Amino acid sequence: MRPYSLIALACFSVAAFGAELGSVPEIPFDGNVNFLKLPPDMYLGEPSGVAINSKKHIFVFNRGNSTGPAYGATAAQLLEFGPDGKFIREIGKNLYAWSFAHDVRVDKDDNIWVIDKGSDMIIKFNPEGRVTMVFGRKKEASDDGAEAWKRVTPPRPAINGQFRQPTDVAWDNDGNTFISDGYINSRVAKYDKNGDWVTSFGTPGNKPGEFNTPHGIANDAKGNIYVADRGNRRIQVFSPDGKFMREMKVDVPVPAGAQPWMGDPITPQTNATMQPGAPWTVCITPGPTQYIYTSDSYPGRIYKLTLDGQLLGVLGRAGRQPKQFGWIHEIACPSENELYVAEILNWRVQKLTLHPAK
Repeated sequence: MRPYSLIALACFSVAAFGAELGSVPEIPFDGNVNFLKLPPDMYLGEPSGVAINSKKHIFVFNRGNSTGPAYGATAAQLLEFGPDGKFIREIGKNLYAWSFAHDVRVDKDDNIWVIDKGSDMIIKFNPEGRVTMVFGRKKEASDDGAEAWKRVTPPRPAINGQFRQPTDVAWDNDGNTFISDGYINSRVAKYDKNGDWVTSFGTPGNKPGEFNTPHGIANDAKGNIYVADRGNRRIQVFSPDGKFMREMKVDVPVPAGAQPWMGDPITPQTNATMQPGAPWTVCITPGPTQYIYTSDSYPGRIYKLTLDGQLLGVLGRAGRQPKQFGWIHEIACPSENELYVAEILNWRVQKLTLHPAK
């Protein structure tokens, strides 16, 4: 979640895909901030991930129920809710991998995958909530000086099978798993359906096929892989074999008077992670016509695109009220006009119902 990129952008006002100021439609929508029904003694902390399974159950990966010191506490909790928002259960309570929640995904077989940035681990649960596969390994508590990874220049060489602050997971049509590895290694790791290492692609940088904090990853119906290359302010698209196909950028004029959720006004010198159009998220609807939903932290909007990058509309802004957003960290998009957004700064998951013009 932290803005580590050092790239600054020089202009906000260039509209992507030929759109002029005022020509990008605002999509009307309703926002429900009270959809999830928690037990009386349970609270959300920072919900960093949200996902939906085939039964419309909602899974929230939450930086709540934290234990330990004020700083560096364990902060990861996986919660399941029914289609009506009613709390069902906590999955993996006190799991060894829990450290600092990042994202959660559900695959086509309703397996639940969680990505823990703090422990550098990715865990696969079956629909019953039992661990069936583990990727990566956290540092041993007995190691001298065991602590979070340090960022060094030049970056440390990536190691097969080891992750340094991973962020998300996706799949292709052959069951291969793709893990965005993330804040330190800036690459995508590929495993086969049995969990065996295949390869990785991408290195730190800003050229095609390079990454600066691949913060989210998703797949379309053909198995192509879409990477939210946040620090480079773009989404890159790859074939299942890791071949670069294209990139897309969202450069929509910022509304007059727009403010960040917190901090100083955004300028061209502000860290790239906080710039307009820097994608924190990438979600692809199931179809039959598939769409991309992505979001930025400032001006805090959600953007709807076609798979080839045509911008179709925008919605929302940064803020604390319903229908406003505080750093959307993951989007679940079970259909074109139904979204669930995990907002880490507002401590909530908001259900959105879109009403696009026909």
